[in-house]
Amino acid sequence: MKTKITLLLAFLFLGLNLGFAQQDEECMTKLSIFHEYTKAKNYDAAYEPWMAVRNKCPKFNNAIYIDGEKILNHKIKNSSGDEKVTFINDLILLWEQRGEHFTSKTPKGEYLAKGCQLIYDNKDVLNKTNEELYECFDKAYHYDKETFTNPKSLYTYFSLMVDLYDAGKKPAADLFNKYDDVVEKVEDEVKSFSGKLNKLIEKEEAGTALTKKEGKYKRYYESYLKNYDLISGSIDAKLGPRANCENLIPIYQRDFEENKTNAIWLQRAAGQMSQKECTDDPLFFKLVNAYHDLSPSANSAYYLGLLKDKEGKTSEAIAFFEQAIGLETDSFKKSKLYYRIATKLKARGSYGKARNYYRKALKLNPSNGRPYLAIAAMYAKSANNCGQTNFDKRAVYWLAAKEARKAANVDPTLKKSAGKSIANYNAKAPQKSEIFSSGRAGQTINIGCWIGDSVKVPSI
Repeated sequence: MKTKITLLLAFLFLGLNLGFAQQDEECMTKLSIFHEYTKAKNYDAAYEPWMAVRNKCPKFNNAIYIDGEKILNHKIKNSSGDEKVTFINDLILLWEQRGEHFTSKTPKGEYLAKGCQLIYDNKDVLNKTNEELYECFDKAYHYDKETFTNPKSLYTYFSLMVDLYDAGKKPAADLFNKYDDVVEKVEDEVKSFSGKLNKLIEKEEAGTALTKKEGKYKRYYESYLKNYDLISGSIDAKLGPRANCENLIPIYQRDFEENKTNAIWLQRAAGQMSQKECTDDPLFFKLVNAYHDLSPSANSAYYLGLLKDKEGKTSEAIAFFEQAIGLETDSFKKSKLYYRIATKLKARGSYGKARNYYRKALKLNPSNGRPYLAIAAMYAKSANNCGQTNFDKRAVYWLAAKEARKAANVDPTLKKSAGKSIANYNAKAPQKSEIFSSGRAGQTINIGCWIGDSVKVPSI
């Protein structure tokens, strides 16, 4: 037993550069005991030795706080009433103590948000109001926005704002501002994780296998991107019809004079009106031109392109879109611009040009599978026009399925929807019996029209 404890202690402390003066023998022994119990998920047995070390040697090892969080979460889950409240408050205190003793390992925004989320998840037993909960999240957000990144907490923060607005306790302007705050924060996090994931995808596409560590990081990045994708949809759903043209236009019209020299306000107002398809209103023209005059940017040029597109001035619209791309220096945002422009072209039926922009978007952000799905959809839509025979026309669906498969391979948020598209396209392509009767198994079919590609008939 002594040998086992000695080896365990060596493992726990060797890399921590702790001096002998800090190492209390009793704390070392009890830490090894509660750590073993925690690994075995025997949290009740771990509680007493853990509390002893926490109280006597709070600076001893960060395992006190890592394991302590698991122990107290177990206690919270398996208690009720006043006892549950005590454990909840103790977990919040534990995070505060972690911040005091292991400051560099305890990002303030992250742990303040964790505390707020814990209170929110137990708001009934704690008798907390929505106002108190919102203030908790708002304090955490403004104290350390950079590390306030948890997807669930970002959604909860915004959801509380909506609930307060519905209750008449927050004005519409605050609601829309908070929506922009949270959406921009989510976009920043998506940009960060996408950039990290892109490097790994590019390495794989170059034919180099990922190391075990890189594979682990890839799964981690994909997991977070999935979560951010989920809350993005939830945030928009929670906002719902509250941000419609009928609500937005009077607010922005009222506040325009006060904010006509505020570039951020103008950008957000124009962005909201664009997103909610309020671009026919004269206010959108007013906002966009004020924004572009004050601070010419990729966004303002893009919005001017939208105005020209509305007027049916296609060439001028494209010129502004290209200007927007030229003004944008951030590759992630530039990729989004390419995607938006491509989608506009796709809606007009300009498939060849749209595909060109989609591919440029992919080059800058290869982990975004949406351009692949859009290209696949354009191929499928063109199947009846791109082939001499019925067999050749339906062969286009194999090409569409191939593009959809690329989306599933690179984008963790699209695996389910891409899978449905692949199945749909394959079902519309020639089946085994048709391939057999045609005698074209293994042949390459050249697909004309705007697609200009080829596809190999599956062997049977």
